[in-house]
Formats: sequence, structure tokens, C-alpha cells
Amino acid sequence: MINDEGKLAFCESDFVVIPAGVLLHHISGKPVFLNDPTFPHDGVVTVAHDTAPRLMSGKKPADVKLYTHYESDYGAAPQVLFEKGQELTVVDPDFEEKIWVGFRGKVLKPSDYPICHSQMDIEIEGDWQKLVKEMRGFHWMISYGDYLEELEYALTKVGIEFRGI
Repeated sequence: MINDEGKLAFCESDFVVIPAGVLLHHISGKPVFLNDPTFPHDGVVTVAHDTAPRLMSGKKPADVKLYTHYESDYGAAPQVLFEKGQELTVVDPDFEEKIWVGFRGKVLKPSDYPICHSQMDIEIEGDWQKLVKEMRGFHWMISYGDYLEELEYALTKVGIEFRGI
């Protein structure tokens, strides 16, 4: 709800992904989704987390279902139903803040696997096998829309190498 109000809030995470979320939020002007990626396969990667903004489009809130938190079975956690076909910018920063990997993707479908509730299958636009070799951090950030050029430009200003897939 805080992200949907235009502010930044992230659940538990390794810190190195937070600057990527802050930057992507300010570039896109939209809420961003902190997530856990799975292993890419056949041009697809599934990402998930038990918290996600509903206002990823910046305009209309996504539909949502409410469940208990996946790991603890306690409290409330949203299953945001991400928009099928939506273009995405995905950022994977390394733990040393030296290299960030990024790629464009599209939501194939909001998935419903027995993992964290807010989840989606993403079609990777680019060389998915290169992504397998380049994966860096434990968490990724996602924004609706294509912001790779702006992201790469901003990273050159702070001395972080950008590797597009």
C-alpha cells in the first residue's frame, strides 16, 4: 500500500537490491516489485514475493487475492495478479554494486505455483542463456515499462557497469 501511494517500501531483502529499486522507481515514476527469481529456462523465468504493489502500471490497481504469508502461514499477503502481456524492465544488481544486469521481458501470465504468492512467469526478451551465466544477486527489481536505456545512462554516472541481456 505504501508503494501504491508513490513512496518506497521494501520487505526483507539483501540491501544491494534496494538502490536498484530506488533508481528504477525514480526513472519509471511507478512502484517497483522486489522479487526472488527462479532459474531461467527455455526463455522464461518465474519471479515471486509475498508482497507487491498493486499499482505497477501507475494508473489502475491490479486485481488481488489475499492469503496468509506463504512461509509462515501467518498474517496477510497479497497475490497481485500481474497484467498478462505487460512489458517489463528487470534489474539484477550484484552484491558488490559493481555490475547490474538488466533485460526486457513480458508477463506471460500471473502464475500460481506453491511459492510466494505475488508471482509471474516472464518471457525473457534477449539471450536467456546469457542471463543464466550473468545472474548476480539474490533479489531482482521489476518495473512495468521499458527503462533499460535510462537505467544504463544513470549507472554510467555512478560507475556501475550495466550488462544488458
